[in-house]
Amino acid sequence: MSQLLRVALVDPNDATREAAKQLLLGMDTVWLEAETSRYEFFADIIGQTTPDISMVALDANPEKAIALLQDLAESSPECALLAMSSSTDGQLILQAMRAGAREFLTVPLVIEELLGALERIRCQKSGGEGGGKRACQTIAVVGATGGAGTTSIAVNIGSVLASESDNMVALVDLDLAIGVADVFLDAIPDYTIVDVAQNVSRLDFSLLKRSLTKHASGLYLLPRPVQLQDVELVTPDSLQRVIGLLKATFTHLILDLSKAFGPVDLKAMELADDILLVTQLDLPGLRNVVRLLTSLESVEGVLEKVKVVVNRAGLEEGQISLKKARDTIGRDIFWQIPNNYRTMVEVRNNGVPLIEQAPKAAITQSFVEFTNVLTGRDPQGEGLESTNARSRWLAFWQKNKATK
Repeated sequence: MSQLLRVALVDPNDATREAAKQLLLGMDTVWLEAETSRYEFFADIIGQTTPDISMVALDANPEKAIALLQDLAESSPECALLAMSSSTDGQLILQAMRAGAREFLTVPLVIEELLGALERIRCQKSGGEGGGKRACQTIAVVGATGGAGTTSIAVNIGSVLASESDNMVALVDLDLAIGVADVFLDAIPDYTIVDVAQNVSRLDFSLLKRSLTKHASGLYLLPRPVQLQDVELVTPDSLQRVIGLLKATFTHLILDLSKAFGPVDLKAMELADDILLVTQLDLPGLRNVVRLLTSLESVEGVLEKVKVVVNRAGLEEGQISLKKARDTIGRDIFWQIPNNYRTMVEVRNNGVPLIEQAPKAAITQSFVEFTNVLTGRDPQGEGLESTNARSRWLAFWQKNKATK
């Protein structure tokens, strides 16, 4: 999670102050340090509480508010100033910026604009774009063929991450027509991605969380639509807004994509930090990997995020060798997940993730190590392309297999 921003707010207008307050209270990366309706008290409050950001509403008395900004810029230079107004008058904006405001937001506040302003201030305080810790890692999982096991991988990566108390993890099922993430988690959701997408402009962060289904593992789920005719209601634009909100609250997002590679899937890949392209060691899967990698070259910024993951490795018959697979696709395999059909069928039918159902199984340990490498908790790991990693995995798998 990125550093917590401590915010103080002044707005004599009760309605707009309450609206801003509710937005801030719903954000896990923000702490509302203080609020007041009086301009004349605010400088003293800032001096006593020393917040990271001061939000100053201008509309009640622009002259007093501009003077307050000037005062704060001189008395508390370490505190970033954010001005707010329902007016878009260029002269007022210029006055606010000259008085010391770093950001100017239009009232009523738009969540995406507020998030953007806070993130820019966060980056400035962290010493630039790369200075702060990433607020949320977004991982997209997509299959090279049907039945590649993408939902199993998405659910189990998410569950491993959610088992860490410092993490807040959400899984979004973007296989909008036939997604089954809810089945893997034995969940009966009250809301779906359609409900969130259609109401995203009215949601605050508390309502957003209540719209998700929380599994016993700690993993939050936003499932696919119930009705097939609702699929078209989720657009790339609405998905971008939903993901923007989720990124502000969660440390990790897992996006389980469809096999259609349609506009929504492509938008999800653009928004992701990492893309797991899942295949098996068979000819159809590997040929599709080559085809998809070639096609994704035309999508700016996507190809370099792709990591090829082999699922169900270790089948004794019908699999192409790892060397031949690398030669075929022209790149290394990022990770191999061992085959364990019996265990995977059991956890799927029970609606319980591996980390809970079979924590000591070889396949579970592979997921744990995979997740650690993927999220940077094991920066020395190189998947199963590493000799040491391969040896550890094979030894564990063979020991586990011998006991069955």
